[in-house]
Amino acid sequence: MPGAGDGGKAPARWLGTGLLGLFLLPVTLSLEVSVGKATNIYAVNGTEILLPCTFSSCFGFEDLHFRWTYNSSDAFKILIEGTVKNEKSDPKVTLKDDDRITLVGSTKEKMNNISIVLRDLEFSDTGKYTCHVKNPKENNLQHHATIFLQVVDRLEEVDNTVTLIILAVVGGVIGLLILILLIKKLIIFILKKTREKKKECLVSSSGNDNTENGLPGSKAEEKPPSKV
Repeated sequence: MPGAGDGGKAPARWLGTGLLGLFLLPVTLSLEVSVGKATNIYAVNGTEILLPCTFSSCFGFEDLHFRWTYNSSDAFKILIEGTVKNEKSDPKVTLKDDDRITLVGSTKEKMNNISIVLRDLEFSDTGKYTCHVKNPKENNLQHHATIFLQVVDRLEEVDNTVTLIILAVVGGVIGLLILILLIKKLIIFILKKTREKKKECLVSSSGNDNTENGLPGSKAEEKPPSKV
């Protein structure tokens, strides 16, 4: 049988778990890095492309470190590295591997933008681009986000014919339903008016029949004056 001391261990375990959760909660809700909703992008060979990256921290940042890395099936390299002193400072580049890369982000006005532009694209630029951020103010907490770039010869035009046909059909069905409802209301209105007219005719016809048949209240009921 369990001893009496086991009853005190369970609350202690729950307390320990709760304290651990409270300790981890700020970590899970603090540093975040995002490259936007589109994690797969396409660009034409010879053009340029913006690789977006933003970060956020509930606790602020000091001497924040960031870097962009490139990773393909046969290569890995650090493209650019830099630091951000604080919220009032713009990013400062400390290392750049490729002259085609330009840092276009800004951390002023809480933009927290460390995006880069890659110019003169080549087919060999196809691969994964990862934005890394490390915040010393949060015990060097790190976070990253990845975007996949596919360099193509030309962008394929999207054929919207099917979509337009579907929209036309749906619009036609909706229009037909509205027309049917209007016709239904018109028919109901005409029938109502017709019934009202028939009712008036019946009342009028009933009054004329009573008069002709000498019913009470009619002229046929009147008697000639008696002779003296």
